[in-house]
Amino acid sequence: MTMTDQPATARHAVDAIVIGASAGGIDALLKILSGLRQDYRLPVIVVLHLRDDRDSRLAEVFSQHVGMTVKQAQDKEPVSAGVLYFAGPGYHLSIETDFRFSLSGEDPVHFSRPAIDLLMSSAADAYGNRLAGILLTGANEDGADGLASIKAAGGLTIVQDPQEAQVSVMPQAAIRRRLPDHILRLQEIRQLLTELGQS
Repeated sequence: MTMTDQPATARHAVDAIVIGASAGGIDALLKILSGLRQDYRLPVIVVLHLRDDRDSRLAEVFSQHVGMTVKQAQDKEPVSAGVLYFAGPGYHLSIETDFRFSLSGEDPVHFSRPAIDLLMSSAADAYGNRLAGILLTGANEDGADGLASIKAAGGLTIVQDPQEAQVSVMPQAAIRRRLPDHILRLQEIRQLLTELGQS
């Protein structure tokens, strides 16, 4: 289901993609990211809610399923095209206006650190209308405000269809907060990601 009568296509040129997910997010991310190849031209930055008390193996796991370079984002590291970045546990991840990552130990947002809202709102400040934001399955409202910030900046906003989401709280909150450009099933999000990397 989309917000237009036509299928979602990559008519909106973007320079970066940010994705947020929580409960059920690993499976959803594998379904939408596993088709990305080594020549994918955009940076993709992901916040998946993690427990603070253990190391993240997300980069290791996803590097076995994704053709592009996969790594955990580091403080002050420049955002590079063609890399899939994951936020590590215990720190908020944001993007500065000089397109470098910033890690901070500020209080959790929606009980989460890293928080999706902080990544998305900072990315909207940095990239403006040349940003795409995607919000997937999850059990709280983190990401609704961040996705609204992307929409306000003129960026492209996509929410997983709540009827398909393993936990629908997060996508439903985003839809209530500010109607996204597209409400899509995972297979459609995967197709849109591919097209964004080619446009």
